[in-house]
Amino acid sequence: MAVMVDIPREALQPIDDEGGDIGFEQLCRDVEQANDAMPDGYRAEIIGGKIVMSPWSKGSYLRILNSLQVQLSDHAPPGHRAGTSPNLFVFPQQSRGYGPDLHVADMHACDVDSILLPGSALSLVAEQTSSSTRLIDLTDKVSVYGRAEVPVYVLIDMAKHTVTVYYDPVPDHGYLAHRPIKFGDKVRIPAPFDFELDTSGW
Repeated sequence: MAVMVDIPREALQPIDDEGGDIGFEQLCRDVEQANDAMPDGYRAEIIGGKIVMSPWSKGSYLRILNSLQVQLSDHAPPGHRAGTSPNLFVFPQQSRGYGPDLHVADMHACDVDSILLPGSALSLVAEQTSSSTRLIDLTDKVSVYGRAEVPVYVLIDMAKHTVTVYYDPVPDHGYLAHRPIKFGDKVRIPAPFDFELDTSGW
């Protein structure tokens, strides 16, 4: 993934005529408005009170995502599906909206007529780092996903060739536990999945 850029304000309708802070609900509306005009291969996220765009993963990243998606699909909770489509999951209490590289979500909860999907539908998210997104993946997203009680966050650090599985989330603190491994090893993906993720070949 390349450098994230702000969506040009002139591409959106005016947000606040008074020049004050932009509310999260307005940012969500602006993302929906800008969606049709967004260049192919890009996604928008709401991070730190801004709408930012970043391109989807490089082709060399797809092998890992495909391996992860196949393994997760066999162990997903009933009614949940693993996918890599560019969906925006929103976390209103934390004023965030993320488009994870891979997600496992309750399909019934996602049956909405909007690109904005409830973060509460997620049973797992996975992010692959790049030079421009690594800090956000390692800090902001760990905190937000954990405080939103997403059961499992799989962080694939492409710079260090490691996988860290975060689990046991609580709303006041985020994730209470994590397991790091190197590419090539196996790591336990905890409930509601309960299986050994094989990273050989990653």
